[in-house]
This record gives sequence, structure tokens and C-alpha cells, in this order.
Amino acid sequence: MSIRFPRALTAAALSAALLAGCGSTAADPAPTPSASAAGSALTGFDALVEEARGSTVTFYGWGGDDARNQFLQTTVADTLKEKYDITLEVVGMDIDAILAKLSGEKGAGQDAGTIDMIWINGENFYSCKENGLLYGPFTQELPNFNAYVDPEDPETLTDFCYPIEGYEAPYAKAQLVLIHDSAVTPETPASTEELLEFVQKYPGKVTYPAPPDFTGSAFVRNVIYDICGWEQFQDMEPDKEALRAAVAPAMEYLRELNPYLWNGGETFPASSTQLTNLFADGEVLLDISYSPYSPAVNIEKGVYPDTAQAFLWDKGTIGNTNYMAIAYNAPNKAGAMVVIHELLSPELQAAQYDAQKVLPVLDEARLSAEEQALFDAVDTGDGTLPQDELLEHRLPEMPAALVPLIEEIWAEEVVGQ
Repeated sequence: MSIRFPRALTAAALSAALLAGCGSTAADPAPTPSASAAGSALTGFDALVEEARGSTVTFYGWGGDDARNQFLQTTVADTLKEKYDITLEVVGMDIDAILAKLSGEKGAGQDAGTIDMIWINGENFYSCKENGLLYGPFTQELPNFNAYVDPEDPETLTDFCYPIEGYEAPYAKAQLVLIHDSAVTPETPASTEELLEFVQKYPGKVTYPAPPDFTGSAFVRNVIYDICGWEQFQDMEPDKEALRAAVAPAMEYLRELNPYLWNGGETFPASSTQLTNLFADGEVLLDISYSPYSPAVNIEKGVYPDTAQAFLWDKGTIGNTNYMAIAYNAPNKAGAMVVIHELLSPELQAAQYDAQKVLPVLDEARLSAEEQALFDAVDTGDGTLPQDELLEHRLPEMPAALVPLIEEIWAEEVVGQ
């Protein structure tokens, strides 16, 4: 499994779409009980549960992850039906189409839409929140969020350095890993310096996906971090020329790699899927994935050889969290909050860890011994790294607004050079 987050519409494009009928881009306010809930003796989350009972919740997100779809449509859907009589409807749609749909509804003043929950992060969240397409804050309403999520975790507070402020709840963590076949190349380049030596030793046998592919873009940012450091970018303003100067040593390095890459660096794989296929066919010696447990998944599928193994760079690799948000005009906001609450339960987080091989988002220190045992029992499979080793080498993402600028700079200064 390779976690993929398709490209978002830019904030500028969304703003243009909203001009037709949206006077304000402020996000929708926190929930208030419906008339039915207010008329009962129930309050708080109990009132939300009662309001949601018997309803349908739509969960929109990229539909190309079969393992995720299977988990949601079986384990999660069965749990929600049994506990709350909620029907979960999973809708596969590229995030571009989701954002275009929401922005069109906002511009038309459509107060009742069809999207309840959205799988989201990074630039997509930034664009949605800036343009008033999300409902909230709502996370403070969820008992499992309050009980199990670390409120001081930087990835609870920010998404690609952009303040979350309760407008999305964590769903799963991802982290960049590199993968080699230990039977073919026992060495694992643990830095950009060692990677240069590696490509010179094996010319034509290494490459990376071309940004804006999500994994390829993250790899370029990881090169920047390894050469330029990561701290300076955390509060950097999105000034392209200032950014160009800051990343210049990394762009010079990537140009130096080009002659030794697959196809002489004249072309790059269009996607992480294409790179995985090249690795599986033995055309290249390294794969790159934003799913840290992808070796186990691909070994089990027969895509990778049994000797495939993930590794990290000594200075660390970029990680991020993906989240669940609620549309500003969600028809079933109460139901969406109940679903998100349940997805943050130790039981479903552990089940997701087992079924999808993604890093959980709960704070280990907040789990009971019995709850922790659910996670300890998960076999992450062959070719993977222990969770503690991943988290010890985890680096924060850049501000969302810098990402497309870096991709532009890469295209201008590395491609064809």
C-alpha cells in the first residue's frame, strides 16, 4: 500500500470559485444542538449520538487505496452500525473534485450539501480552511479525541505548519522510507552524501518520482532538509525567490545526481506507483514510499522480493499526519462527529494499524495496559522498521504554502539540467 494524497486546487483557484456568491470565507462556527437534541434530556456528546442514530454519514476521499476502502466498508462500518445504528457510505473521489464541489456549493450559497466527512491534509486543508469550506471547531466535542490524542503534539496543533484549531482530527500517520533489496545491494545510503556515492556506483539504477507526485515531492523536501536543515523552513513566508536562495545547495545537489539517474535524469517516473514497478522489475535498486510499512504489504502481495527492507536517513525523514474534516455544509454534522470519535478509539486505531499498516495517532502514554496490548499484538510484517525507530527519525513537514513553490523551483532548476 502506498498512501497517496492527490494535488489540491490552489487557494487562489478556490478563492476565484467563491467570488460568485460568498461574502465571507470565515469557517462555520462550532456546533449547537439541533432542535430534537435540545428538546431531550441529553447534552453534549450524548446528544450528538442520539441525533446521529439511524442516519447515514458520507466519507469522501481518494478511492484508490483498496486496503483503506476494505477497512472502512467492513470493520468500521460494522462497528458504527452495531454501536450507533449509523450507516457509513464511503465515496471515492479525487480531492481536486471534492474541493471543486465544495467551492462551487459555497459560491452558490448552498447551505445543505452531500459531503459529511473528508479525508484531507496539507495544502488541501489549508485551501479549505482559508476559504471557509470546513465546519468547526469540533474536536473538543469528541471524548476519544480528548482522552487519547496528545493536545501538545505539533501534528495535533498544525498540519504542514498551518494551525488546525479544531477543524480536523488526526486519522493516521505517514512517514517517508526508502527501500532496497538486501540480497542485491546490502548497503543503505543514509544521507544525501552517501546517496550520491550510491548512484555513482550504480549508474542508471536510481530515480525518484517527479513532483508534484506526493512521494517525489516529499523526497525532494527530504533532500533539502538533509542538506539545508529543516528548522529555517518552519516559519518561512512563501516568497519564491527567498525560498529559491534557501534551497539552492539542494537544487545543486539534485542537478549533480541527474547524470547518474535512470534515463540519465532526462525523465523521471510520473508517480510512486511507476517507481515501485521499476523497483519490482529490477530496473532500479531503490524504491521510495510515504507508507512506512509498504515493504510488508508489497512482500505479501508478491510485488517485492522477500529480501526487501525499509531504511531511513540518519538525520531523519519527513512524516505527516492525515486527518478527518467535516464539510461546512455537511448534512449530518452530528453523525460525522460520532464517526470521527469512533475512529479515534483504541480498538479501531489498532485495527487500522493491523489492516492498513499505517502509524496510529493515539498517544501511547494515554492508553491503558489493555489498550496498549492491542497495538503491541500487531505484526507489522517483513521488511519494516519498528515504530519507535520511525518516530525517533521523524521530521516535520514544511508549511503547505512552500510545497508548490519548491515543486516549481525543482522543475525550473533540476529538470533537464
